[in-house]
Amino acid sequence: MENVTASEEPSGTLMYRVERPVFNEGYIDSELLHRKKRTPKSCRRRITEHLRCSSEKAKSVALSFFPILTWLPSYRLKEYLFGDIVSGISTGVMQLPQGLAYAMLAAVPPVFGLYSSFYPVLLYTFFGTSRHISIGTFAVISLMIGGVAVREVPDSMFAVNGTNASQVVDFDARDARRVEVVVALTTLVGIIQFVLGLLRFGFLAIYLTEPLVRGFTTAAAVHVSVSQLKYLLGVHTARFNGPLSVVYSIEAVFRNIASTNVVTLIIGLVCTVFLYIIKDLNERFKKKLPIPIPGEIIVVIVSTGISYGMLMSENYGVEVVGKIPTGLLPPKIPDFSVFPNLLADAITISVVGFSIAISLAKIFALKHGYSVDGNQELMALGLCNFMSSFFHTFVVTASMSRSLVQESTGGHTEIAGLLASLLVLLVVVAVGFVFQPLPTTVLAAIIMVNLLGMFKQMKDIPVLWRTSKIELAIWLVSFFASVLLGLDYGLVVSMGFAMLTVIYRTQCPKNALLGQIPDTGLYCDVDEYEEAEECSGIKIFQSNTSIYFANSDLYVSALKAKTGIDPAQLLTSRKSQLKYAKRDNGESKAINHGSSLKKHAVVLLDVELGITHEVVNGPQKQMHVYTNGQTTENHTESESEDDFFLQCLSPIHSIILDFTPVNFIDSVGAKTIKSVIKEYATVDVTVVLAGCSRILLSDLRTLQFFCEPVTSDLIFPTIHDAVLHCKHRKNLPICPDIH
Repeated sequence: MENVTASEEPSGTLMYRVERPVFNEGYIDSELLHRKKRTPKSCRRRITEHLRCSSEKAKSVALSFFPILTWLPSYRLKEYLFGDIVSGISTGVMQLPQGLAYAMLAAVPPVFGLYSSFYPVLLYTFFGTSRHISIGTFAVISLMIGGVAVREVPDSMFAVNGTNASQVVDFDARDARRVEVVVALTTLVGIIQFVLGLLRFGFLAIYLTEPLVRGFTTAAAVHVSVSQLKYLLGVHTARFNGPLSVVYSIEAVFRNIASTNVVTLIIGLVCTVFLYIIKDLNERFKKKLPIPIPGEIIVVIVSTGISYGMLMSENYGVEVVGKIPTGLLPPKIPDFSVFPNLLADAITISVVGFSIAISLAKIFALKHGYSVDGNQELMALGLCNFMSSFFHTFVVTASMSRSLVQESTGGHTEIAGLLASLLVLLVVVAVGFVFQPLPTTVLAAIIMVNLLGMFKQMKDIPVLWRTSKIELAIWLVSFFASVLLGLDYGLVVSMGFAMLTVIYRTQCPKNALLGQIPDTGLYCDVDEYEEAEECSGIKIFQSNTSIYFANSDLYVSALKAKTGIDPAQLLTSRKSQLKYAKRDNGESKAINHGSSLKKHAVVLLDVELGITHEVVNGPQKQMHVYTNGQTTENHTESESEDDFFLQCLSPIHSIILDFTPVNFIDSVGAKTIKSVIKEYATVDVTVVLAGCSRILLSDLRTLQFFCEPVTSDLIFPTIHDAVLHCKHRKNLPICPDIH
């Protein structure tokens, strides 16, 4: 029986005393623990229970699918309404210029950015679980969409008279076709996200580790900035896509830099400096300002007015936004014929869009003390993209900059996003035409200033250098792969590399020999802690990894290297020593053939100290052999020489494998451990396991691990149990420090 007590010493130290027998798994499974009797449900019954409908189940499904029903009835009007109104107006004012700007990245006319800032935001109010993220256009996603549009609908398809030399393009026809492709892509992304949400694939975001996402978005900021150089300078270059597109774009800009429009450049630089100053002021005085200064909308209104008054497009050749139709377009069915060409891009954009949205949602949820449902967020994004695509929108996700504004200006619920979408609707329906004279260089300035936050992620490099070299490698690979290969291929390479780092961690674990801390049942790395002392005749091996097909051989190699005991080498040494002993014995008999005195060898083999031989003369026929930490007597000449040398291989009689860090083991790993136990048994070294979890033990039983010569009596719940067992088995005096 086990007696566990807790008492307090006069000094105030809480003491922990345990007195119980040494447990092994055979005793635990048969005497100590008894499994609960469970009647397995039939497949038919499980299906019936799953499909059975009740009022409570219907209510639960409705509340999970329409999260608005959980918070709207309890909406605190007096407490939340004012903050949501201020937040909605602030976010909407920011969403207008960003919608126009990011439409350029998506390679579609600016008005479609406004559509994408209205329909999805409205729908997210009903289906989303985050109260603070701002759904809508986002630079990274817009750039990825634009890459697909340019690839599928290049300018060469609409060259007038079928010639590329003149570079005369039917822009209206090209833009109309690009809109069709982008809308089809949005429909496909929505379907993929919604289906993944239904299949409970919200966990996919965990495979996009934070260093990967931050490196990827920083690379995307490089792509976006480079793509805006031509608008900032007012030069006309082709849009490049795919590997090395950044290099080609920069080369094209510098090749045409002599044709820079000076007026366009001045307007862009002035707007950039102004926006940077406003952003810096908002950051410095965010606690004192009731709402952030709306620098973007100020720049848009002022530059639009100046451009209209000075006729900059006609007089100075400044490129402007152009026609913005008033009102909403009627719904239209997407072109499903292009789906096969867009499938791979749709999957990539789906995963990236969701990962950005859920990352932001979790940040704000943790800050404000509520939870978000990853699967529902995935379905909500899917519905927003799918349903909105019928109204000529492109793919949306959460925006970092707008989400920060929505949260910092007092937004409490999705009502803020709803009001922001209504503000966009007002502009689209009533005053959209006002922005027609807006110079595109202003939109480029807005985009580039909003990317500053992403470029600040470069500060991750020195931090990761100090904390985790592997995560730094993930960040750098994600960044450089995405910059050089493009965002689509870069993401694939980054995810592949991140997976390889997981394999690397399992292939290169930290291995240690453990020793006991005196007067405790604690065991620590003997190389790390001075107090840790190895037990005589016992090696305790720990490797912080699970054991499966990819690293099982490495586990065995590390075990042999750390313990210094290789059964194959010991057996080879045995054969060699036996050979020399027989030869020496034959020579001795020939020399002393008539003599009554005989020479008897006493051999001490120590794998750590080396092998020594001592020859003792005497009339006695009794020999003393030191074997595995014991003294064995009464070996006479009549005994086999082979049996004599079998007992002289190693001073280590037991090895304990600490399985505390082992989370899982597969069939290859189980067979490997079983072969290790058998292999060490050939040199009289017992291998036992300690610290296995109940789940791991269940897996071992399923894998038929427990069969002769491996039994459950070789499994112990703790290292201390295993140490006491090994000491007792060899009938050695137990060390004073082991209790």
